[in-house]
Amino acid sequence: MEDYHVAKFAQHRGHELGLFAIYDGHLGDSVPAYLQKHLFSNILKDEEFWTNPRGSISKAYEQTDQAILTHTPGLGRGGSTAVTAILIDGRKLWVANIGDSRAVLSKEGQAIQMSIDHEPNTERGSIENRGGFVSNMPGDVARVNGQLAVSRAFGDKNLKSHLRSDPDMKTVDIDSDTELLILASDGLWKVMSNQEAVDIAKKTKDPLRAAKRLITESLNRDSKDDISCIVVRFKG
Repeated sequence: MEDYHVAKFAQHRGHELGLFAIYDGHLGDSVPAYLQKHLFSNILKDEEFWTNPRGSISKAYEQTDQAILTHTPGLGRGGSTAVTAILIDGRKLWVANIGDSRAVLSKEGQAIQMSIDHEPNTERGSIENRGGFVSNMPGDVARVNGQLAVSRAFGDKNLKSHLRSDPDMKTVDIDSDTELLILASDGLWKVMSNQEAVDIAKKTKDPLRAAKRLITESLNRDSKDDISCIVVRFKG
């Protein structure tokens, strides 16, 4: 199991922040463990967070990746995806991601994907421009240089010249029509659609039980990957 997560509320400069994240590691768990400890604090210590959240989140992703790559001994050999969600005062949601861990919002029962799956085939141009290649072997997913199944990641020092680590970002206002947010690693999304996940989560009022139900359903559908899931239910 190489997934790590964050799910907590914190007071920061007179504001209530909900901090939620899934980090899906590969080649060991050292990178996701580092992200769990450092990524949110790197975002929030940036002076511009309250005036320019987009800039602060982007900068912190970049700086954290650099810290992982230059860390000794050899932290950056492994890697990790990330999907992070910051809820400000229960009203404004900022979602950022690199890799294929995903965030899905439910608004009036409709699933809205808040992140972008960074897969080698969809970002082939960027990989090839950096001197890498994408392999498509029969019976396997597309991989960067025949190795990695995502086109953006933290760490992965040996592939870094061919990978990106800048996040995609979305923001949304939370209103009375917004019911819940699901964050999960790809072990869940490989076996169910966004709408199926929302439909299952909506049936269970308690968010912890809803998350467990989603994981149980993924296992029943024969997911063979690590599965982590967080459900955030809004007051509405």
